[in-house]
Amino acid sequence: MRMPHLAVCMIAAVVCMSSCGQNKKGAAPADVGYAIADSLPPTPDELYGRLFEQVQMQQIFSDGKTFVDCTPLRPVEDIMYDYGMQQSGQMNLKQFVQANFALPAAPPADMPAIQPDVAQHIKALWPLLTRKPDSIKQGSSLLPLPNAYVVPGGRFREVYYWDSYFTMLGLAESGETQLIAHMVDNFAHLIATYGHIPNGNRSYYLSRSQPPFFSLMVQLLAQLKGTEKVYPKYLQAVEREYMYWMEGDAQTAAGSAYKRFVKMPDGAMLNRYWDDAEKPRQESYREDYETAAKAAEKASANKKFADNSIRQKFSDSVKASCYRNLRSGAASGWDFSSRWFVNAYDITTIETTSIIPVDLNCLLYFTERLLASMHQVAGNSSKAKDFEKRAAERQAAIDRYCYDAQTGFYTDYHFVNQTKTGAITAAGLFPFCFFESTAMQPRAVKAAEVVRRSLLAPGGLLATPLSTGQQWDAPNGWAPLQWMAVWGLDRCGQPELAADIARRWIQLNREVYGRTGKMMEKYNVVNTTLEAGGGEYPGQDGFGWTNGVLLALIKKYP
Repeated sequence: MRMPHLAVCMIAAVVCMSSCGQNKKGAAPADVGYAIADSLPPTPDELYGRLFEQVQMQQIFSDGKTFVDCTPLRPVEDIMYDYGMQQSGQMNLKQFVQANFALPAAPPADMPAIQPDVAQHIKALWPLLTRKPDSIKQGSSLLPLPNAYVVPGGRFREVYYWDSYFTMLGLAESGETQLIAHMVDNFAHLIATYGHIPNGNRSYYLSRSQPPFFSLMVQLLAQLKGTEKVYPKYLQAVEREYMYWMEGDAQTAAGSAYKRFVKMPDGAMLNRYWDDAEKPRQESYREDYETAAKAAEKASANKKFADNSIRQKFSDSVKASCYRNLRSGAASGWDFSSRWFVNAYDITTIETTSIIPVDLNCLLYFTERLLASMHQVAGNSSKAKDFEKRAAERQAAIDRYCYDAQTGFYTDYHFVNQTKTGAITAAGLFPFCFFESTAMQPRAVKAAEVVRRSLLAPGGLLATPLSTGQQWDAPNGWAPLQWMAVWGLDRCGQPELAADIARRWIQLNREVYGRTGKMMEKYNVVNTTLEAGGGEYPGQDGFGWTNGVLLALIKKYP
Protein backbone atom coordinates (compact mmCIF):
# COMPACT_ATOMS: atom_id res chain seq x y z
CA MET A 1 0.00 0.00 0.00
CA ARG A 2 1.35 3.45 -0.90
CA MET A 3 1.95 5.75 2.07
CA PRO A 4 0.32 9.18 2.08
CA HIS A 5 2.86 11.91 1.37
CA LEU A 6 2.59 13.29 4.92
CA ALA A 7 3.46 9.96 6.52
CA VAL A 8 6.39 9.42 4.14
CA CYS A 9 7.84 12.84 5.01
CA MET A 10 7.42 12.30 8.74
CA ILE A 11 9.04 8.86 8.72
CA ALA A 12 11.93 10.17 6.64
CA ALA A 13 12.42 12.98 9.14
CA VAL A 14 12.40 10.55 12.05
CA VAL A 15 14.96 8.28 10.39
CA CYS A 16 17.21 11.23 9.58
CA MET A 17 17.02 12.61 13.11
CA SER A 18 17.68 9.23 14.67
CA SER A 19 20.72 8.46 12.53
CA CYS A 20 22.11 11.86 11.58
CA GLY A 21 21.18 13.98 14.58
CA GLN A 22 20.39 17.67 14.75
CA ASN A 23 22.09 20.85 15.91
CA LYS A 24 25.75 20.01 15.45
CA LYS A 25 27.97 21.28 18.24
CA GLY A 26 31.65 22.08 18.16
CA ALA A 27 33.97 19.85 20.17
CA ALA A 28 35.31 21.18 23.45
CA PRO A 29 38.84 22.64 23.41
CA ALA A 30 41.54 20.05 23.82
CA ASP A 31 42.63 21.13 27.31
CA VAL A 32 39.16 20.36 28.69
CA GLY A 33 39.34 16.73 27.65
CA TYR A 34 35.68 16.15 26.84
CA ALA A 35 34.24 14.71 23.65
CA ILE A 36 30.95 16.58 23.27
CA ALA A 37 28.20 14.66 21.47
CA ASP A 38 28.17 15.35 17.72
CA SER A 39 24.38 15.47 17.66
CA LEU A 40 21.50 16.04 20.01
CA PRO A 41 18.62 13.61 20.46
CA PRO A 42 15.43 14.62 18.63
CA THR A 43 12.81 16.55 20.54
CA PRO A 44 9.12 15.54 20.57
CA ASP A 45 8.17 18.11 17.92
CA GLU A 46 10.94 16.79 15.67
CA LEU A 47 9.79 13.22 16.18
CA TYR A 48 6.06 13.72 15.84
CA GLY A 49 5.64 16.87 13.75
CA ARG A 50 2.00 17.60 13.00
CA LEU A 51 0.83 15.03 15.56
CA PHE A 52 2.74 16.88 18.29
CA GLU A 53 1.29 20.23 17.19
CA GLN A 54 -2.28 18.91 17.17
CA VAL A 55 -1.99 17.26 20.58
CA GLN A 56 -0.64 20.42 22.17
CA MET A 57 -2.87 22.96 20.45
CA GLN A 58 -6.04 20.93 21.05
CA GLN A 59 -5.04 20.43 24.71
CA ILE A 60 -5.56 16.69 24.61
CA PHE A 61 -3.95 16.85 28.05
CA SER A 62 -4.59 19.73 30.45
CA ASP A 63 -0.84 19.98 31.13
CA GLY A 64 1.32 20.50 28.03
CA LYS A 65 4.15 18.62 29.73
CA THR A 66 2.23 15.34 29.70
CA PHE A 67 2.62 14.47 26.01
CA VAL A 68 6.31 15.43 25.80
CA ASP A 69 6.97 13.03 28.68
CA CYS A 70 5.07 10.13 27.07
CA THR A 71 6.93 7.15 25.66
CA PRO A 72 5.82 5.37 22.46
CA LEU A 73 4.43 1.87 22.87
CA ARG A 74 5.80 0.79 19.49
CA PRO A 75 8.30 2.08 16.90
CA VAL A 76 7.89 5.77 16.14
CA GLU A 77 7.80 5.19 12.38
CA ASP A 78 4.88 2.79 12.78
CA ILE A 79 2.95 5.27 14.88
CA MET A 80 3.58 8.04 12.36
CA TYR A 81 2.57 5.81 9.46
CA ASP A 82 -0.77 5.04 11.11
CA TYR A 83 -1.24 8.70 11.99
CA GLY A 84 -0.64 9.67 8.36
CA MET A 85 -3.09 7.02 7.16
CA GLN A 86 -5.83 8.38 9.42
CA GLN A 87 -5.43 12.04 8.52
CA SER A 88 -7.79 11.86 5.56
CA GLY A 89 -10.64 10.36 7.59
CA GLN A 90 -12.30 10.83 10.95
CA MET A 91 -9.88 10.53 13.85
CA ASN A 92 -10.23 10.63 17.62
CA LEU A 93 -6.88 12.18 18.49
CA LYS A 94 -7.06 11.45 22.20
CA GLN A 95 -7.85 7.78 21.62
CA PHE A 96 -5.01 7.55 19.10
CA VAL A 97 -2.52 8.98 21.60
CA GLN A 98 -3.72 6.76 24.43
CA ALA A 99 -3.46 3.69 22.20
CA ASN A 100 0.06 4.47 21.05
CA PHE A 101 1.79 6.10 24.02
CA ALA A 102 2.43 5.27 27.66
CA LEU A 103 1.53 8.26 29.79
CA PRO A 104 4.10 9.42 32.37
CA ALA A 105 3.74 7.86 35.79
CA ALA A 106 1.56 9.74 38.25
CA PRO A 107 3.08 10.90 41.56
CA PRO A 108 3.01 8.14 44.17
CA ALA A 109 -0.28 7.93 46.04
CA ASP A 110 1.28 6.37 49.12
CA MET A 111 3.05 9.47 50.48
CA PRO A 112 4.41 9.10 54.01
CA ALA A 113 1.86 9.57 56.76
CA ILE A 114 1.70 12.96 58.44
CA GLN A 115 4.10 13.04 61.36
CA PRO A 116 4.44 15.60 64.16
CA ASP A 117 8.04 16.25 63.12
CA VAL A 118 8.18 17.67 59.59
CA ALA A 119 11.90 16.87 59.38
CA GLN A 120 11.17 13.17 59.81
CA HIS A 121 8.49 13.40 57.13
CA ILE A 122 10.99 14.93 54.70
CA LYS A 123 13.53 12.20 55.38
CA ALA A 124 10.82 9.64 54.62
CA LEU A 125 10.13 11.48 51.33
CA TRP A 126 13.67 11.16 49.94
CA PRO A 127 13.23 7.54 48.76
CA LEU A 128 9.98 8.45 46.96
CA LEU A 129 11.71 11.32 45.15
CA THR A 130 14.82 9.31 44.28
CA ARG A 131 15.16 7.77 40.83
CA LYS A 132 17.46 4.90 39.91
CA PRO A 133 19.93 5.16 37.01
CA ASP A 134 18.04 5.48 33.75
CA SER A 135 17.86 3.03 30.88
CA ILE A 136 17.53 4.18 27.28
CA LYS A 137 13.96 4.07 25.96
CA GLN A 138 13.42 4.51 22.24
CA GLY A 139 11.39 7.63 21.50
CA SER A 140 11.52 8.93 25.08
CA SER A 141 12.47 12.55 25.74
CA LEU A 142 14.33 11.51 28.89
CA LEU A 143 18.12 11.92 28.77
CA PRO A 144 19.46 8.87 30.65
CA LEU A 145 21.61 9.52 33.71
CA PRO A 146 24.13 6.95 34.98
CA ASN A 147 23.52 7.43 38.70
CA ALA A 148 20.64 7.84 41.14
CA TYR A 149 19.11 11.31 41.52
CA VAL A 150 16.32 13.21 43.28
CA VAL A 151 13.45 14.80 41.35
CA PRO A 152 11.42 17.76 42.64
CA GLY A 153 8.11 15.89 42.64
CA GLY A 154 4.67 16.19 41.06
CA ARG A 155 4.79 16.94 37.32
CA PHE A 156 8.56 17.34 37.57
CA ARG A 157 9.63 13.75 36.90
CA GLU A 158 13.24 14.46 35.97
CA VAL A 159 16.21 16.13 37.59
CA TYR A 160 16.23 19.93 37.45
CA TYR A 161 19.44 21.89 37.45
CA TRP A 162 19.20 24.67 40.03
CA ASP A 163 16.58 22.85 42.11
CA SER A 164 19.16 20.19 42.83
CA TYR A 165 21.55 22.42 44.78
CA PHE A 166 18.85 23.32 47.30
CA THR A 167 17.71 19.71 47.45
CA MET A 168 21.32 18.75 48.25
CA LEU A 169 21.32 21.08 51.27
CA GLY A 170 18.66 18.85 52.81
CA LEU A 171 20.31 15.64 51.66
CA ALA A 172 23.45 16.79 53.47
CA GLU A 173 21.45 17.28 56.68
CA SER A 174 19.97 13.79 56.16
CA GLY A 175 23.41 12.19 55.86
CA GLU A 176 22.90 11.36 52.15
CA THR A 177 26.43 12.26 51.06
CA GLN A 178 26.65 9.41 48.55
CA LEU A 179 23.43 10.49 46.85
CA ILE A 180 24.80 14.03 46.58
CA ALA A 181 27.96 12.61 44.98
CA HIS A 182 25.84 10.62 42.51
CA MET A 183 23.94 13.76 41.52
CA VAL A 184 27.11 15.79 41.05
CA ASP A 185 28.46 12.95 38.90
CA ASN A 186 25.28 13.06 36.83
CA PHE A 187 25.71 16.78 36.17
CA ALA A 188 29.35 16.23 35.23
CA HIS A 189 28.10 13.53 32.85
CA LEU A 190 25.69 15.98 31.22
CA ILE A 191 28.49 18.53 30.79
CA ALA A 192 30.73 15.87 29.27
CA THR A 193 27.99 14.68 26.91
CA TYR A 194 26.29 17.92 25.85
CA GLY A 195 28.73 20.69 26.81
CA HIS A 196 26.43 22.12 29.47
CA ILE A 197 23.84 21.21 32.08
CA PRO A 198 20.39 21.52 30.51
CA ASN A 199 17.36 22.88 32.33
CA GLY A 200 16.49 19.23 33.07
CA ASN A 201 17.37 15.82 31.68
CA ARG A 202 14.91 15.98 28.78
CA SER A 203 15.69 16.42 25.10
CA TYR A 204 13.36 19.44 24.93
CA TYR A 205 15.42 21.19 27.63
CA LEU A 206 18.77 20.91 25.82
CA SER A 207 18.53 24.33 24.16
CA ARG A 208 18.98 26.10 27.50
CA SER A 209 20.52 25.78 30.93
CA GLN A 210 19.45 27.23 34.29
CA PRO A 211 21.12 29.32 37.03
CA PRO A 212 24.66 27.83 37.21
CA PHE A 213 24.75 26.29 40.66
CA PHE A 214 27.08 23.43 39.66
CA SER A 215 30.07 25.17 41.22
CA LEU A 216 28.18 25.48 44.52
CA MET A 217 27.30 21.77 44.36
CA VAL A 218 30.98 20.92 43.92
CA GLN A 219 31.88 23.18 46.83
CA LEU A 220 29.21 21.55 49.01
CA LEU A 221 30.55 18.11 48.14
CA ALA A 222 34.09 19.31 48.90
CA GLN A 223 32.95 20.40 52.34
CA LEU A 224 31.54 16.91 52.92
CA LYS A 225 34.34 14.82 51.39
CA GLY A 226 37.39 17.10 51.34
CA THR A 227 38.82 19.37 48.65
CA GLU A 228 41.70 16.99 47.91
CA LYS A 229 39.19 14.37 46.70
CA VAL A 230 36.66 16.63 45.04
CA TYR A 231 38.56 19.45 43.33
CA PRO A 232 40.72 17.32 41.00
CA LYS A 233 37.76 15.15 39.99
CA TYR A 234 35.50 18.02 38.92
CA LEU A 235 37.94 20.69 37.73
CA GLN A 236 37.35 19.94 34.04
CA ALA A 237 33.58 19.81 34.47
CA VAL A 238 33.40 23.17 36.26
CA GLU A 239 35.66 24.77 33.65
CA ARG A 240 33.73 23.29 30.74
CA GLU A 241 30.47 24.63 32.07
CA TYR A 242 32.06 28.03 32.55
CA MET A 243 33.14 27.97 28.90
CA TYR A 244 29.54 27.30 27.87
CA TRP A 245 28.45 30.50 29.57
CA MET A 246 31.40 32.44 28.14
CA GLU A 247 31.13 31.12 24.57
CA GLY A 248 32.08 33.90 22.14
CA ASP A 249 33.99 36.03 24.65
CA ALA A 250 37.05 36.36 22.39
CA GLN A 251 35.12 37.29 19.24
CA THR A 252 32.34 39.50 20.59
CA ALA A 253 32.84 43.24 20.05
CA ALA A 254 32.34 45.73 22.85
CA GLY A 255 28.72 46.79 23.14
CA SER A 256 27.32 43.56 21.70
CA ALA A 257 26.23 40.08 22.80
CA TYR A 258 26.51 36.48 21.64
CA LYS A 259 24.28 33.80 23.12
CA ARG A 260 24.82 33.95 26.90
CA PHE A 261 27.79 36.35 26.75
CA VAL A 262 27.58 40.15 26.81
CA LYS A 263 30.53 42.49 26.33
CA MET A 264 29.69 45.89 27.73
CA PRO A 265 30.74 49.12 25.96
CA ASP A 266 33.65 49.48 28.39
CA GLY A 267 34.82 45.92 27.68
CA ALA A 268 33.44 44.38 30.89
CA MET A 269 32.37 40.74 30.46
CA LEU A 270 28.95 39.85 31.85
CA ASN A 271 26.22 37.33 31.08
CA ARG A 272 22.54 36.97 30.37
CA TYR A 273 20.03 34.14 30.12
CA TRP A 274 19.55 32.67 26.66
CA ASP A 275 17.86 29.78 24.87
CA ASP A 276 19.19 28.62 21.51
CA ALA A 277 15.71 28.05 20.02
CA GLU A 278 13.14 30.44 18.57
CA LYS A 279 9.95 28.40 18.82
CA PRO A 280 7.37 27.63 21.50
CA ARG A 281 8.62 25.60 24.43
CA GLN A 282 7.75 21.93 23.93
CA GLU A 283 6.22 21.60 27.39
CA SER A 284 4.19 24.84 27.15
CA TYR A 285 3.52 24.91 23.42
CA ARG A 286 0.01 26.34 23.37
CA GLU A 287 0.74 28.92 26.09
CA ASP A 288 3.76 30.26 24.20
CA TYR A 289 1.95 30.19 20.85
CA GLU A 290 -0.88 32.32 22.26
CA THR A 291 1.46 34.73 24.06
CA ALA A 292 3.53 35.30 20.92
CA ALA A 293 0.39 35.78 18.81
CA LYS A 294 -0.79 38.50 21.21
CA ALA A 295 2.64 40.12 21.15
CA ALA A 296 2.62 40.21 17.34
CA GLU A 297 -0.93 41.57 17.25
CA LYS A 298 -0.05 44.40 19.63
CA ALA A 299 3.17 45.22 17.78
CA SER A 300 1.33 45.36 14.43
CA ALA A 301 -1.70 47.30 15.62
CA ASN A 302 -0.57 50.84 14.79
CA LYS A 303 1.76 50.04 11.92
CA LYS A 304 1.11 50.36 8.20
CA PHE A 305 2.52 47.76 5.81
CA ALA A 306 2.92 47.91 2.05
CA ASP A 307 1.42 44.44 1.66
CA ASN A 308 0.45 41.34 3.63
CA SER A 309 3.76 39.59 3.01
CA ILE A 310 5.64 42.41 4.77
CA ARG A 311 3.10 42.35 7.59
CA GLN A 312 3.57 38.58 7.94
CA LYS A 313 7.35 38.90 7.96
CA PHE A 314 7.13 41.51 10.72
CA SER A 315 4.69 39.37 12.70
CA ASP A 316 6.92 36.31 12.39
CA SER A 317 9.89 38.31 13.62
CA VAL A 318 7.99 39.51 16.70
CA LYS A 319 6.84 35.97 17.46
CA ALA A 320 10.35 34.54 17.13
CA SER A 321 11.70 37.18 19.51
CA CYS A 322 8.89 36.47 21.97
CA TYR A 323 9.57 32.72 21.86
CA ARG A 324 13.26 33.32 22.53
CA ASN A 325 12.53 35.59 25.47
CA LEU A 326 9.98 33.21 26.98
CA ARG A 327 12.47 30.36 26.69
CA SER A 328 15.22 32.53 28.19
CA GLY A 329 12.88 33.40 31.05
CA ALA A 330 12.56 29.66 31.66
CA ALA A 331 16.36 29.42 31.61
CA SER A 332 16.46 31.95 34.45
CA GLY A 333 14.34 29.70 36.67
CA TRP A 334 12.04 32.69 37.22
CA ASP A 335 9.36 31.62 34.78
CA PHE A 336 7.74 34.05 34.84
CA SER A 337 8.19 37.37 36.61
CA SER A 338 7.64 41.08 36.08
CA ARG A 339 11.41 41.21 36.43
CA TRP A 340 11.66 40.41 32.70
CA PHE A 341 8.79 42.58 31.39
CA VAL A 342 8.72 46.13 29.98
CA ASN A 343 5.16 46.41 31.30
CA ALA A 344 5.25 44.60 34.64
CA TYR A 345 1.70 43.32 34.14
CA ASP A 346 1.99 42.15 30.52
CA ILE A 347 3.93 39.00 29.63
CA THR A 348 3.85 39.90 25.93
CA THR A 349 6.42 42.61 26.73
CA ILE A 350 8.98 40.07 27.96
CA GLU A 351 12.60 40.90 27.05
CA THR A 352 14.77 38.55 29.11
CA THR A 353 17.64 38.55 26.63
CA SER A 354 18.11 42.33 26.97
CA ILE A 355 18.74 42.09 30.70
CA ILE A 356 21.91 41.41 32.69
CA PRO A 357 20.66 39.56 35.80
CA VAL A 358 22.53 40.33 39.00
CA ASP A 359 22.05 36.82 40.43
CA LEU A 360 23.37 35.03 37.33
CA ASN A 361 26.52 37.12 37.33
CA CYS A 362 27.09 36.55 41.04
CA LEU A 363 26.92 32.79 40.44
CA LEU A 364 29.49 33.09 37.65
CA TYR A 365 31.65 35.24 39.94
CA PHE A 366 31.61 32.36 42.43
CA THR A 367 32.47 29.93 39.63
CA GLU A 368 35.49 32.04 38.68
CA ARG A 369 36.62 32.17 42.31
CA LEU A 370 36.18 28.41 42.66
CA LEU A 371 38.13 27.76 39.44
CA ALA A 372 40.94 29.92 40.80
CA SER A 373 41.04 27.78 43.95
CA MET A 374 40.80 24.51 42.01
CA HIS A 375 43.64 25.48 39.70
CA GLN A 376 45.72 26.59 42.67
CA VAL A 377 45.24 23.18 44.27
CA ALA A 378 46.19 21.57 40.96
CA GLY A 379 49.40 23.61 40.79
CA ASN A 380 48.26 25.78 37.86
CA SER A 381 49.15 29.15 39.36
CA SER A 382 48.90 31.09 36.09
CA LYS A 383 45.35 29.86 35.49
CA ALA A 384 44.47 30.53 39.10
CA LYS A 385 45.59 34.15 38.68
CA ASP A 386 43.62 34.46 35.45
CA PHE A 387 40.40 33.37 37.13
CA GLU A 388 41.04 35.61 40.14
CA LYS A 389 41.43 38.50 37.70
CA ARG A 390 38.21 37.55 35.89
CA ALA A 391 36.35 37.38 39.20
CA ALA A 392 37.64 40.76 40.36
CA GLU A 393 36.68 42.36 37.05
CA ARG A 394 33.21 40.77 37.15
CA GLN A 395 32.61 42.01 40.70
CA ALA A 396 33.61 45.52 39.67
CA ALA A 397 31.25 45.31 36.69
CA ILE A 398 28.36 44.04 38.83
CA ASP A 399 28.92 46.94 41.23
CA ARG A 400 29.18 49.41 38.35
CA TYR A 401 26.13 48.28 36.40
CA CYS A 402 23.84 46.67 38.98
CA TYR A 403 24.27 48.58 42.23
CA ASP A 404 21.77 51.41 42.63
CA ALA A 405 23.24 53.79 45.20
CA GLN A 406 20.05 55.82 45.34
CA THR A 407 17.89 52.90 46.47
CA GLY A 408 20.75 51.10 48.24
CA PHE A 409 20.07 47.82 46.46
CA TYR A 410 21.33 45.66 43.59
CA THR A 411 19.07 45.45 40.53
CA ASP A 412 19.30 44.00 37.04
CA TYR A 413 20.73 46.05 34.17
CA HIS A 414 19.07 46.58 30.79
CA PHE A 415 22.09 46.59 28.52
CA VAL A 416 20.15 47.55 25.37
CA ASN A 417 18.68 50.66 26.99
CA GLN A 418 21.88 51.12 29.05
CA THR A 419 20.01 51.65 32.29
CA LYS A 420 19.30 49.85 35.55
CA THR A 421 15.86 48.24 35.59
CA GLY A 422 15.15 49.54 39.08
CA ALA A 423 13.16 46.42 39.91
CA ILE A 424 13.44 45.40 43.56
CA THR A 425 13.66 41.59 43.66
CA ALA A 426 15.08 38.93 45.94
CA ALA A 427 17.81 38.41 43.30
CA GLY A 428 19.35 41.66 44.55
CA LEU A 429 20.59 39.83 47.66
CA PHE A 430 22.87 37.41 45.78
CA PRO A 431 25.94 39.71 45.97
CA PHE A 432 25.83 39.46 49.76
CA CYS A 433 26.29 35.68 49.48
CA PHE A 434 29.51 35.89 47.49
CA PHE A 435 31.37 39.21 47.76
CA GLU A 436 33.78 39.85 50.66
CA SER A 437 31.52 40.06 53.69
CA THR A 438 33.23 42.83 55.68
CA ALA A 439 33.30 45.18 52.71
CA MET A 440 29.62 44.45 52.01
CA GLN A 441 28.37 45.28 55.51
CA PRO A 442 27.61 48.99 54.85
CA ARG A 443 25.59 48.05 51.78
CA ALA A 444 23.84 45.29 53.72
CA VAL A 445 22.49 47.90 56.17
CA LYS A 446 20.76 49.72 53.31
CA ALA A 447 19.69 46.47 51.65
CA ALA A 448 18.08 45.34 54.90
CA GLU A 449 15.97 48.50 54.93
CA VAL A 450 14.79 47.78 51.38
CA VAL A 451 13.99 44.19 52.28
CA ARG A 452 11.92 45.20 55.30
CA ARG A 453 10.10 47.85 53.28
CA SER A 454 9.45 45.96 50.05
CA LEU A 455 10.06 42.20 50.30
CA LEU A 456 9.45 40.99 53.85
CA ALA A 457 6.05 39.36 54.32
CA PRO A 458 4.40 37.37 57.14
CA GLY A 459 5.55 34.05 55.67
CA GLY A 460 9.04 35.03 54.54
CA LEU A 461 10.54 36.81 51.57
CA LEU A 462 8.69 37.78 48.38
CA ALA A 463 10.31 37.23 45.00
CA THR A 464 9.12 40.72 43.98
CA PRO A 465 6.67 43.14 45.61
CA LEU A 466 4.37 43.32 42.55
CA SER A 467 1.18 41.24 42.29
CA THR A 468 0.97 40.49 38.57
CA GLY A 469 -0.50 36.98 38.41
CA GLN A 470 2.93 35.56 37.53
CA GLN A 471 4.22 32.90 39.90
CA TRP A 472 7.59 34.59 40.53
CA ASP A 473 5.88 37.75 41.79
CA ALA A 474 3.89 38.58 44.92
CA PRO A 475 2.26 37.04 46.86
CA ASN A 476 4.57 34.06 46.32
CA GLY A 477 7.75 33.07 48.10
CA TRP A 478 10.18 30.36 47.01
CA ALA A 479 12.57 28.20 49.01
CA PRO A 480 15.79 29.02 47.08
CA LEU A 481 15.27 32.75 47.51
CA GLN A 482 14.75 32.35 51.27
CA TRP A 483 18.02 30.44 51.56
CA MET A 484 20.06 32.91 49.52
CA ALA A 485 18.61 35.88 51.44
CA VAL A 486 19.29 34.30 54.82
CA TRP A 487 22.79 33.29 53.77
CA GLY A 488 23.70 36.69 52.37
CA LEU A 489 22.22 38.85 55.11
CA ASP A 490 23.63 36.71 57.91
CA ARG A 491 27.21 36.78 56.59
CA CYS A 492 27.16 40.53 55.95
CA GLY A 493 26.17 41.77 59.38
CA GLN A 494 22.38 41.43 59.36
CA PRO A 495 21.83 38.30 61.46
CA GLU A 496 18.58 39.50 63.04
CA LEU A 497 16.85 40.03 59.71
CA ALA A 498 18.24 36.75 58.38
CA ALA A 499 16.89 34.87 61.39
CA ASP A 500 13.53 36.65 61.08
CA ILE A 501 13.13 35.58 57.44
CA ALA A 502 14.11 32.02 58.34
CA ARG A 503 11.68 31.80 61.25
CA ARG A 504 8.79 33.12 59.18
CA TRP A 505 9.51 30.62 56.40
CA ILE A 506 9.94 27.67 58.77
CA GLN A 507 6.66 28.52 60.51
CA LEU A 508 4.81 28.83 57.18
CA ASN A 509 6.16 25.49 55.94
CA ARG A 510 5.12 23.81 59.18
CA GLU A 511 1.65 25.36 59.17
CA VAL A 512 0.91 24.32 55.57
CA TYR A 513 2.27 20.85 56.27
CA GLY A 514 0.04 20.60 59.33
CA ARG A 515 -3.04 21.57 57.30
CA THR A 516 -2.34 19.57 54.15
CA GLY A 517 0.39 17.01 54.84
CA LYS A 518 2.27 18.44 51.83
CA MET A 519 5.57 20.15 51.13
CA MET A 520 4.80 22.61 48.35
CA GLU A 521 6.79 23.97 45.43
CA LYS A 522 5.95 27.58 46.35
CA TYR A 523 4.01 29.37 49.11
CA ASN A 524 1.78 32.39 49.55
CA VAL A 525 3.85 34.43 52.00
CA VAL A 526 1.41 37.37 52.15
CA ASN A 527 -1.73 35.51 53.22
CA THR A 528 -0.38 32.35 54.79
CA THR A 529 -3.83 30.73 54.91
CA LEU A 530 -4.10 30.71 51.09
CA GLU A 531 -2.31 28.66 48.46
CA ALA A 532 0.27 30.17 46.13
CA GLY A 533 -1.02 30.93 42.64
CA GLY A 534 0.03 32.00 39.17
CA GLY A 535 2.03 30.01 36.67
CA GLU A 536 1.10 27.57 33.94
CA TYR A 537 0.23 24.60 36.16
CA PRO A 538 -1.35 23.87 39.57
CA GLY A 539 0.71 23.85 42.76
CA GLN A 540 3.01 20.84 43.04
CA ASP A 541 3.94 18.96 46.16
CA GLY A 542 6.90 16.76 47.00
CA PHE A 543 8.99 19.01 46.95
CA GLY A 544 12.73 18.79 46.48
CA TRP A 545 14.04 22.27 47.09
CA THR A 546 11.47 23.11 49.77
CA ASN A 547 12.50 19.98 51.67
CA GLY A 548 16.18 20.78 51.34
CA VAL A 549 15.98 24.41 52.40
CA LEU A 550 13.66 23.67 55.31
CA LEU A 551 16.00 21.04 56.75
CA ALA A 552 18.99 23.37 56.33
CA LEU A 553 17.18 26.28 57.98
CA ILE A 554 15.97 24.13 60.88
CA LYS A 555 19.58 23.06 61.41
CA LYS A 556 20.74 26.69 61.35
CA TYR A 557 17.85 27.97 63.51
CA PRO A 558 16.72 25.03 65.66
